[in-house]
Amino acid sequence: MSLTRRDFARQSALTGAGVALAGSVGALATAPNALAASDADAAAGEPGERRHGVGYGPLRPDPNGVLALPAGFSYRIVTYSGRTKLESGEFTPSNHDGTATFEGPRGAVLLVNNHELKGPRSGWPHPVPLAEGLVYDPAASGGCTVVEVRRDHVAEWVGIAGTSTNCAGGSTPWGTWLTCEETEDKAGQNGMTKDHGYVFEVDPEDRRANRNPRPVKALGRYAHEAVVVDPRRGHLYLTEDASGPNGLLYRWTPPEGFRHGRGRLRALADDAGVLQAFKCFDSGGRFVDDLSRATRIGTVYGVDWTDVPDRDAKKTSVRKQFTAGQVTRARKLEGMWWGDGGAYIVSSYAREESPAQHDGQVWFYDPKRRTLTLKVLLGVNTDPSKDGAFDGPDNITVSPYGGLVIAEDGDGVQHLFGATESGRTYPIARNELNIGTEEEPEYSEFTGVTFSPDGQTLFANIQEPGIMLAITGPWKRQRR
Repeated sequence: MSLTRRDFARQSALTGAGVALAGSVGALATAPNALAASDADAAAGEPGERRHGVGYGPLRPDPNGVLALPAGFSYRIVTYSGRTKLESGEFTPSNHDGTATFEGPRGAVLLVNNHELKGPRSGWPHPVPLAEGLVYDPAASGGCTVVEVRRDHVAEWVGIAGTSTNCAGGSTPWGTWLTCEETEDKAGQNGMTKDHGYVFEVDPEDRRANRNPRPVKALGRYAHEAVVVDPRRGHLYLTEDASGPNGLLYRWTPPEGFRHGRGRLRALADDAGVLQAFKCFDSGGRFVDDLSRATRIGTVYGVDWTDVPDRDAKKTSVRKQFTAGQVTRARKLEGMWWGDGGAYIVSSYAREESPAQHDGQVWFYDPKRRTLTLKVLLGVNTDPSKDGAFDGPDNITVSPYGGLVIAEDGDGVQHLFGATESGRTYPIARNELNIGTEEEPEYSEFTGVTFSPDGQTLFANIQEPGIMLAITGPWKRQRR
């Protein structure tokens, strides 16, 4: 049943201040013009404030020039493109992106690691190798590798090859990885021999299950970013990272009688289930055209869903199939994570193409209430070269120690940073690997932030050149 604008307006009027305050504890803002203070601000205050601060203290420079961490923390390089090798002998592919962890055999941790490589294979020194039986399009350079991590040993092999621009994705409740292609290239474009812009399922445990890869066309063909699964209702939610016009948030409803499980998505008919795009309205029942309209933490929108006319975008990109007033848009819809009974959804930034500008939003979609609440809002960072201000949230995970851990993909300095439930933020790591010059330093984004199944290790990637890191230390429950 749809949540009508009238129903939402009536509900908002009845709950009154509750709607205005909902989500306010999710305030997260550290950039200039932000709406909440970081823990660095508390450190500059009274001694009592410092004692009750959050996080792990200041970051200490790394003598090896890779990763600055708080005192007591350390990192281990798990894979390094062009240096470490796969079981088959080729170098680890480059451009690490979305990642998830799974429990492996005999205490091992398994990770599926996307490699965001676009276009022909000739354009990259270390594309994903075309492993026999695991190739979708032999012209494409991207794909996934599976990494097995033990205390004294690391192994890596190809999970899928011949896909393009594997950006984020998402793990499933049944123990697989959904890798997302952030492209709309068709056969004949950019050297491709097959259509791209799909989601593929990768099994980290069963190598045979990954043979003869087949896209899950029921989930649509567009510039996919991330995906999460509602374990109770069976819906899949998917973000689109696109502009001109801005991208959409999608929901896929499985066909009646369908039951999720390993390999079942790839067996679906291309038109199975219903793919829809979201449409928001405020407490007054007014249509919201773009999420950047929200300029206050705690903003709550009602959500309805509009059917996608042609999910395979045979002639027109999916996001261009809607007229004004049919759907809500947002720039840079990026990472997602399922937690607390709903989906956390990132919009990395908004600029002139959007109604209002910001340097990051994180929303929470509650499927039971059918509401979208603004939990995080970062003002525009006017000096990204300065350390201490966070901008451009991208990949995200819910921390076992409370709150969120966010990978930064902004301008200038790049961080992993945490946010408590009440909105205090703190640094966890800083990328110190300069891939630019001494005169014009450049630092690649962090990607693939995710904890090990036991919560003891935080895995994250430096996208360029492609480094997977395992971070350990005195993790602790964070104050609200």
